[in-house]
Amino acid sequence: MELVVRQSDRKAVLAAAVTVVLWASAFVFIRFAGEHYSPGALALGRLLTAAVALVLILIVRGEGLPARAAWPGIVVSGVLWFGVYMVALNWGEQHVDAGTAAMVINIGPILIAVLSGLVLREGFPARLMAGIAVAFGGAVVVGLSNSDGGSAAVLGVVLCLTAAAAWAVAVVAQKPALAHASALQVTTGGCVIGTIACLPFAGQLLREAAAAPVSATLSMVYLGVFPTALAFTTWAYALSRTTAGKMGVTTYAVPALVVLMAWLALDEVPGPLAVLGGLLCLSGVAITRSRADKPAEPEDAVAQEVSSST
Repeated sequence: MELVVRQSDRKAVLAAAVTVVLWASAFVFIRFAGEHYSPGALALGRLLTAAVALVLILIVRGEGLPARAAWPGIVVSGVLWFGVYMVALNWGEQHVDAGTAAMVINIGPILIAVLSGLVLREGFPARLMAGIAVAFGGAVVVGLSNSDGGSAAVLGVVLCLTAAAAWAVAVVAQKPALAHASALQVTTGGCVIGTIACLPFAGQLLREAAAAPVSATLSMVYLGVFPTALAFTTWAYALSRTTAGKMGVTTYAVPALVVLMAWLALDEVPGPLAVLGGLLCLSGVAITRSRADKPAEPEDAVAQEVSSST
């Protein structure tokens, strides 16, 4: 039994690692494709690609539709995560670089902790409040880091914060759905719902696809197949086998990976203030995840335990 659990844990860790790497690459490809596609059109094209791939896989595997009990979480995550999140992130990356966007998005796990306190009534410990203060202070520093961008940079940070909030709500809604449906079913349903929500951008997508270079369209297809269809499924798989908080921890590696990928692919690196703000964001998250030292056992209790054992 223990061996089976360990193997399951390893699969969950591997799935989370795949998600982190592919999501990090998404920030770079969004930055590139966003030069030729508007935020809504890019989101719709990405989701259409992912939905087609996922539906085909679902049919081949013969899993069918999710159970009725899973649909509330699927609909909420579909509208917020696959819809609002992607449009807001695409729009935000038109005003801030890829690394900065990834750093601000990483406030999402803190918001997940806040929602867990409200929805699951887990309370608001002092460490959580301190972490939120530090992380949002970091977001402000990131917003001020682009002196040339002015209000545009601040708008980019606000949009990334909006995406982070949509992600947090979606994760809290998605977790219960995974108790009633498989990771593939939940991801496919959410992707289809998100595609429907983004259909108002269909006209823009058709016009821009006709004018965009092939490289930009291929970037959009990559976003649909890998960071969406594959990475969201591996995320759901790992989330079904662990807590939302622990899954949030895995995303802390994303900004560092994005900075490296953006440097290699786009020749862009956040400025010193952006790096400082990102570190503050991550420090705030680390504070919320740290644990207070376990109080030392009283000496008399230890002595009593030793004497009783002898």
